[in-house]
Amino acid sequence: MPFKRLKPDTNADIGIGALIIFIAMIMVAGVTASVMIQTMNSLQQQAIKTSEDTLKDISSGLKVTHVSGYISNSTITQLALFVSTTAASDDIDLTYGILSLSDSTKKVILNYTSECFSSSVSNGLFGTLNASNLTSSRYGVLVIRDIDGSCNMSKPVLNDEDLVVLLVNTTACFSGIGTRTDVSGELYPEHGIRGVIGFTTPSVLINTIVDLQP
Repeated sequence: MPFKRLKPDTNADIGIGALIIFIAMIMVAGVTASVMIQTMNSLQQQAIKTSEDTLKDISSGLKVTHVSGYISNSTITQLALFVSTTAASDDIDLTYGILSLSDSTKKVILNYTSECFSSSVSNGLFGTLNASNLTSSRYGVLVIRDIDGSCNMSKPVLNDEDLVVLLVNTTACFSGIGTRTDVSGELYPEHGIRGVIGFTTPSVLINTIVDLQP
């Protein structure tokens, strides 16, 4: 009995090949979509962080409301910078605050030191802290008003309605500040608007305490 030869089914081969290609395309598309979703999520997170940082930079900050000086032998030996936060500002940690100060001849950069801190004014504006503990790179903090107790020695945080004094030893910084001297500076918070310092000392320094910047 003769055997019948089966005809090769080439159409089936083509169909299987097309199916493999189709599955591969779906897998590639799936991987591509996954990568795109991850990238979009990453970009979204970066955009949110950037917007939050920008909001902090424009809505938070410090302001220098007043500057007084202590006079000894016709020279200003200490400066007291009255500092508060700007309106509606976030909390600001002075641990990260940087003070830049210049007497038109020399410029110094100062950071906070916990070795010179007082939570109250117990012996006057310039007598409460020991200025000899301050150097040309360190300023002290004297708390004038702190309603919620957030401003302490280890973490001097300022928030709404707080008022502190930054004490600077100008003898250590500039060997004192004399008459008719242009003084300028800036107080930089970790985020936000910086406080500005700018005044010219009087032509005569005779009183013990002098108001320098209103």
